[in-house]
Amino acid sequence: MNVTITPSSVGGTARAPPSKSYTHRAILAAGYADGATVRDALWSADTQATARAVELFGGDVDRREDGTLEIDGFDGRPAVPADVIDCANSGTTMRLVTAAAALADGTSVLTGDESLRSRPQGPLLEALSDLGAEADSTRGNGQAPLVVTGPLAGGELSIPGDVSSQYITALLLAGAVTDEGIAIDLETELKSAPYVDITLEVLADFGVEARKTETGFAVDGRQSYRPAGGDYAVPGDFSSISYPLAAGAIAGSEDEGVRIEGAQPSAQGDSAIVDIVERMGADVEWDRDAGTIDVAKAPLSGIEVDVEDTPDLLPTIATLGAVADGDTHITNAEHVRYKETDRVSAMAEELGKLGVETTEERDSLTVHGGESSLSGATVSGCDDHRIIMALALAGLVADGQTTVEGADHVDVSFPGFFGMLEELGVGLERTD
Repeated sequence: MNVTITPSSVGGTARAPPSKSYTHRAILAAGYADGATVRDALWSADTQATARAVELFGGDVDRREDGTLEIDGFDGRPAVPADVIDCANSGTTMRLVTAAAALADGTSVLTGDESLRSRPQGPLLEALSDLGAEADSTRGNGQAPLVVTGPLAGGELSIPGDVSSQYITALLLAGAVTDEGIAIDLETELKSAPYVDITLEVLADFGVEARKTETGFAVDGRQSYRPAGGDYAVPGDFSSISYPLAAGAIAGSEDEGVRIEGAQPSAQGDSAIVDIVERMGADVEWDRDAGTIDVAKAPLSGIEVDVEDTPDLLPTIATLGAVADGDTHITNAEHVRYKETDRVSAMAEELGKLGVETTEERDSLTVHGGESSLSGATVSGCDDHRIIMALALAGLVADGQTTVEGADHVDVSFPGFFGMLEELGVGLERTD
C-alpha cells in the first residue's frame, strides 16, 4: 500500500497505542507463567510473532473481542517446537525467543524475513553457548536462521552492551526459570539502557526479582512468574506518541492543538520525546496524573539530541529537524543502523528526496533545517514502520503532495496510524 499525504493542519484528540516493548515482554512473561491475562495489549505484526512463539512452546494465546489476551503459559518449561519459529520482521521476538528456546530440552529453529535475517544475533548466541546450550547461526555469520539446542542451567556470562539491549532482556527473562539463575557482566557500556529498565519493571510486575549489579545485571533462578491478581495492563507507547506529538508541533491548527491520551509515565526512555519537542520550541503540557499531553504549533529551532538510549526516536527527531530553523544534530546513533533498516542512512536519503539537506556520519545525523525547503515527492518507507511514519509527518508541511511507498508496514507497531492522522484532519489517499 502507498499513502499520499496532502499538506494539512492537525487538531483534536489522539490516543496512544499500547506499548510494543511492554507487550512483547508481557506476552512472553505470561508464557513463562502457568498463565495470565494481559490487558490493553498491542496486537500488531510484531507482537503476534511473539504470541505465535509462545504457542509453539506449548502455551496458548486467546485474544478476546475487547483486545484482552488470555494466555495459558508453559510454566517455565518450553516444549520443543513442532515447527520452525517464524519471527517475521520482529527483532525483539527473535532475541527474546532465542533465549527461551535454549530452555527447551531439544532443538528449536528460528528464522524471519529478509530484513530480520540480516540483523546481528551473534553476541546472544555466544552468551547462550557460554551457559551450556548449543546456539548457532546456520550461515555462520551470527544472523538468522538460528538453531538452538537446550536445556541450559544458567550461570555467569559476559556480553557486549553496545549492540542491543534486547540480549540482556532475553537473558533476564529466561534466567529466572533456570536452575542456577544468570549473572551478566557487561563488556561495554550499555546502549538503550531504558529498555532494560522496562524489562526489570515487567519482571517485578510478574513477581520476578532481577537486579542491577556493579558490572551488569543478575536474576536468581527457580523463580515463578505470577502477576498480582493474575493480570497485567500494558501502558501507552511513547515511541508511537512521538508521531502525534510531532504532528501537533509542526502542523497544529490555529484553532486547536493536539491532545494525546494514554501518556502515563513509565520506564520508557522514549518519553524523552516530550522534553525534546519542548526544547525545540513547541508549546507542550504533560499532565502526568491524567496521562494527557497537549501540544500546539510553534516555530521550532534545531538542537542537539543524544539517542544512545532512545534509538527509535531518531526518525521523528530528523523530521522535526527538517522543519526547524538551524541544525538538529543527532548523536550516538550508530546502533540505530541495525534496526529494520539502517535508519540513519534511510532518513538522510528519503528526506533528501523532499529537499532536506543532511550530513551523515557513522555515529550521527545532522539535519540542516535552515538550509532546507520541504517539497512533496515520492519516498520509500524502506519496509520500516518508523521511517514510514516519520516521512508521513514531513508530508504534512511539504509544498505539494508526498507519497510514501510501502506504507502498510506501519502494522508492525501502529496499525491505526493513518486512521489517527485522518481523525486529526489530515487529507490522505491509500492506493495499492
